[in-house]
Amino acid sequence: MSNETTSDAGNDYRDTLFLPKTEFPMRGGLPKAEPKWIERWDEMKLYERMRADAKARGAEPFILHDGPPYANGPIHLGTAMNKILKDLVVRGHQMLGYDASYIPGWDCHGLPIEWKVEEEFRSKGRTKDDVPGDEFRRACRAYAEKWIEVQKQGFRRCGVEGDWDHPYLTMNYESEAATVREFLSVAMSGRLVRGSKPIMWSPVERTALAEAEVEYYDRKVPVIWVKFPIKTDAEHWGDIGSKEEIDALVGASVIIWTTTPWTIPANQAVSFNPSIDYGLYEVETVMSEEELGFAPFAAPGDKYVLADALAQGVMDSAKVSSFKRVSDVNPEGWVLSHPLHDLSDFYKHDIPMLAGDHVTDDAGTGFVHTAPAHGEDDFLVWIASGHKASDIRDIVNQDGVYEHDDLPEALQGLDIIRTSGKKRGEQGKANQEVMRLLTEAGNLLSRGVTMIRDAHSWRSKAPVIRRATPQWFIAMDKTASDGSKPLRDLALNALEDTAFVPPQLRNRITSMVADRPDWLISRQRNWGVPITLLVSPDGEPHTVSLPQDKAMDVNKRILDAIAAEGVEAWFSADAAKFLDGIVDPAGWEKVNDVLDVWFDSGTTHAFTLRDRGIIDEDTGQADVYLEGSDQHRGWFQSSLLENCATRGMAPYKTVVTHGFIVDADGKKMSKSLGNTVEPQKVADQFGIEILRLWTASSDFTEDLRISDDILKTNAESYRRLRNTLRYLLGALDGYSEDETVSRDEMPGLEKWVLHRLAESDALVRKSYENFDFKRVMSAMLNFCGVDLSAIYFDIRKDSLYCDAPSDVRRRATRTVMSLVLERLLTWLAPIMPFTTEEAFLMSHFADKADSVHLLTFPETPDSWLDPELAARWEKIFKVRRVVTGALEIERREKRIGASLEAAPEVYVENADLIAAFEGENPADLFITSGAKLIEGSGPADAYRLDDTAGVSVVPTKAEGIKCARSWKYFDPATADPAYPDITPRDAAAVKAIRSAA
Repeated sequence: MSNETTSDAGNDYRDTLFLPKTEFPMRGGLPKAEPKWIERWDEMKLYERMRADAKARGAEPFILHDGPPYANGPIHLGTAMNKILKDLVVRGHQMLGYDASYIPGWDCHGLPIEWKVEEEFRSKGRTKDDVPGDEFRRACRAYAEKWIEVQKQGFRRCGVEGDWDHPYLTMNYESEAATVREFLSVAMSGRLVRGSKPIMWSPVERTALAEAEVEYYDRKVPVIWVKFPIKTDAEHWGDIGSKEEIDALVGASVIIWTTTPWTIPANQAVSFNPSIDYGLYEVETVMSEEELGFAPFAAPGDKYVLADALAQGVMDSAKVSSFKRVSDVNPEGWVLSHPLHDLSDFYKHDIPMLAGDHVTDDAGTGFVHTAPAHGEDDFLVWIASGHKASDIRDIVNQDGVYEHDDLPEALQGLDIIRTSGKKRGEQGKANQEVMRLLTEAGNLLSRGVTMIRDAHSWRSKAPVIRRATPQWFIAMDKTASDGSKPLRDLALNALEDTAFVPPQLRNRITSMVADRPDWLISRQRNWGVPITLLVSPDGEPHTVSLPQDKAMDVNKRILDAIAAEGVEAWFSADAAKFLDGIVDPAGWEKVNDVLDVWFDSGTTHAFTLRDRGIIDEDTGQADVYLEGSDQHRGWFQSSLLENCATRGMAPYKTVVTHGFIVDADGKKMSKSLGNTVEPQKVADQFGIEILRLWTASSDFTEDLRISDDILKTNAESYRRLRNTLRYLLGALDGYSEDETVSRDEMPGLEKWVLHRLAESDALVRKSYENFDFKRVMSAMLNFCGVDLSAIYFDIRKDSLYCDAPSDVRRRATRTVMSLVLERLLTWLAPIMPFTTEEAFLMSHFADKADSVHLLTFPETPDSWLDPELAARWEKIFKVRRVVTGALEIERREKRIGASLEAAPEVYVENADLIAAFEGENPADLFITSGAKLIEGSGPADAYRLDDTAGVSVVPTKAEGIKCARSWKYFDPATADPAYPDITPRDAAAVKAIRSAA
């Protein structure tokens, strides 16, 4: 338009047009611009200003408690996405009018950091055992401090706003003291127990592991079938069978099957299931050595007891050609010999048969070799049968090596898993030697190799074993000393009162809590919060063995010491420091295990929210915990159990769960596959705002796909939103409140936009409240792309550019655009904090606040909602779509250039559709120079849309001359003689503008 504003008559109208004018650039230049905005926010202390402003307006608090990432490496796309989601929640609720604080935190103790520090010492030729404990812990602390700063800068680069100057760290002295306080509270409640049941143990890392610390991988392992000879002498048989039954079993063996040959030396029983049908089988013939290439271990005449359903499979494995079933048997009450009974006096003990529901006839032999030191089912059936935990044979040390004074020399010192060198994590010597000894003893029936899915340490990736060691547990099913419900009951009740997003994930964590064993909380490590218990000469912790008042005195000494000096105050002291003057310390021992790191992180609510006074000490709850789906087994659960154990309630009101990031094909991201996307790369290439836009646009409750192409799609969405803001800023150049027009004075189109603003306001508010950012983005892209750009801006650009400033229509347009801009800036601010800040400071709203992030969503009057008016405009837009389609074809065929060259005849069969145009100029709405609405059916060759029945268009060309100012075609006979080359409307506007100049 600006190039064609001089008419043939020589009149120049450029100075009378109001084209958009703004310094807001079309391109964001995000990679360079974003860090400068972060610097500005830091300089102005934006987070503190947000808190102060919220408190000044008496805002209700909203607390998202940050789940702590490990301080052991740079941030990756998953942690960046997690923090961005949290920022969307916090910023969104701040804009909703809450006082939405956010304190970031870090998990600083535990195996991930300790393992990295061990590697650093190993690279210098020092093993962990060579390094004094205090030096090792100092190195762990320094390592964590380094990565905390690196991660902090990474998260800040993601535009995450929070109290970065005062984060919580689990290794701060006050945090360590608070964790100890929480632990001692559990211990004083009577929920703490000490036991020696099998737990997952990592020989490589020499520590117990919880289920949340293991991953499952396929592993090739040996499989063996072993003979346990039946004792048929009178001393062992008693009166449980007839002489005929005894005679038939002479020389017979019960057959077991196992993939852990190394556990055979620890065998103490064989389990069976009374509901399974068992039989006595006799071998008739076996395959020949010539057929096999080796001699089978089975021989004709051998007698085996097997589950009937599995007999054929066992015989096939043993290379038995033919066999017969001799009789039914009932193994209850039988006593067996250990398969290595002739090797050493250590194996002369009786092997009882124990009934257990865990035995099935789906696979194996129908019998289960039972080593209560190395299997949870084994342990449970052992205890259920009346045996004691103290009777369990412990023959494997912390390195996963056989170690026992009475073990045969051939087994002493053999490793189960290699713990060092290039073959770390591979099978050690134990399995092969046990199989050799079983063969030598004549009790190996068969052997082979199979693939199993087995537990591995998520840190070292090496297999773990099950090993019974003395450990500390928080009991799930024990009533507390004050009579309160068992922890499992409290936790399940708390979950019923918790909201979940998505809601179906309530079932996931509920089933985990319902089925989980006691919480194993002790670890045999150096870097962590100690289990601050002093054990009396009678083997009981001070929290139980001392009177309550004295136990509390001891606890105070412990807490004061750790608050002053950190965990080193415990590790460097002896028991007397905490007991002198309270009880005679002679014979007392100090526990030097550390707490499960999940207990550390499970207590973060205590020192981050309660001790800082952010929520009430006893009854306070965070509004939201938000983490990945793996935290149903991890932090969500440990926090739940810890707070239920100490306060009887969940620490959160709502749990929000996000999925993991995968590539465009749905594959897990892996450096080896070359499909990873680094946050810094995204920031350098696109700007982090594009990653935030991707996060907000995705359904985060599912796994999120990402790739360069996906990011480019989001960059295009960003461009459309930015251009909408840019157009509004340009259109509102010089705008002042003096131009404001009330709703009653506005044309119908402006009232429709207000209606859409009211609808959008309700949707945006509800979506932020419900953490539905995808719905916000979808609504904003549709509102900006369709309602504004394709309809409102397109229709009103003529009025905006050409009407006189005093014209009510133009003033109404600018009034509405101001209202739209104000809402878009705040609605999009949580998602696009950089761009909205830039646009805000260039807008006429900049005098309202120093930052858009110090605003809240503006109140939108309910009176703007007008469904009846909206329905009328939907009818208009229905007709307009057909006209637009017809004109598009005319342009494509080059029969017209711009739509203003047309004056379409629009045939409408429905009288209601024509009535909708009452009071409106159809040509203005169609952006044509003229238009006729004709009731009835159009000619056969008229343009129609399949989805819009009863509307047809004949796109006739406009008559007259082209206006030199607005480009509309008009009848020159109607022109103002003073301005013969422009329309009467334009002439009036020019007069008004020039007279006011």
